[in-house]
Amino acid sequence: MALGFAQADTESKMTILERRGTGAIAHLHMNAPERLNALSDEMLSALQAQLDELRETEKVRAVILSGAGKAFCAGHDLKQMTAGRQASDGGKAYFKDLFDRCAHMMQTIRALPQPVIAQVHGIATAAGCQMVASCDLAVAAQGTRFGVNGVNIGLFCSTPMVALSRNIARKQAFEMLTTGSFIEAERAETLGLINRVVPIDALEAETRALAQTIADKLGAAVKIGKSAFYEQMDMPLDEAYAFTGEVMVQNMLYRDTEEGIAAFLDKRPPEWTQD
Repeated sequence: MALGFAQADTESKMTILERRGTGAIAHLHMNAPERLNALSDEMLSALQAQLDELRETEKVRAVILSGAGKAFCAGHDLKQMTAGRQASDGGKAYFKDLFDRCAHMMQTIRALPQPVIAQVHGIATAAGCQMVASCDLAVAAQGTRFGVNGVNIGLFCSTPMVALSRNIARKQAFEMLTTGSFIEAERAETLGLINRVVPIDALEAETRALAQTIADKLGAAVKIGKSAFYEQMDMPLDEAYAFTGEVMVQNMLYRDTEEGIAAFLDKRPPEWTQD
């Protein structure tokens, strides 16, 4: 499956976002390498459409997000943002709409019932780094660099800051935001921004293997677990335990969970009713 969108400064159409895979794993591949897969209006629209569709696709149990060419994603499309300044308000309405749409897309990743894995290479900067931080998991190739470097051009990465500061320690996030410095993949792993670093020629296979491991689990359990994971993080300790206790009660009442426990006790594969 592929989505075609016209780029703002060209008359021809290109496949800006490819959707690969028809089974339990969906792979969204950003395909604007000449723009380093920037989050243009067209890219945001394509990503939002696919994420909205995946949210309702029960057979998909894991999602991979990757980019074509030299980079995963270099953030917002600065040429489009500059063009937006030509409006009578200097671009204020356009910028507000752009950041609202981007924030909605990032939150959709988190709200998706399926875990989303970023398959990262090259660079992930500004809103591209925000997208990595917004994904539930991330696998990066050796040599990948991460940055929220908008401050280098006079634009503090305030919206990328939201996801970044919820992934790594406060002082480390603030240093990245205020210096515009890049960190290497190994440092990103140490800080908790990504899960693992692998050789570039193993990136796709390692990411796919992680996705398959998740896809092989009971989808209903992963779905309820992902939702509870994020909800409990914002709660006081006692409320979090009360909330997650109720979640486990719901989970225990699933017919497939009963079968999974019985199969474990009987030392046999479970016969789940879900695909």
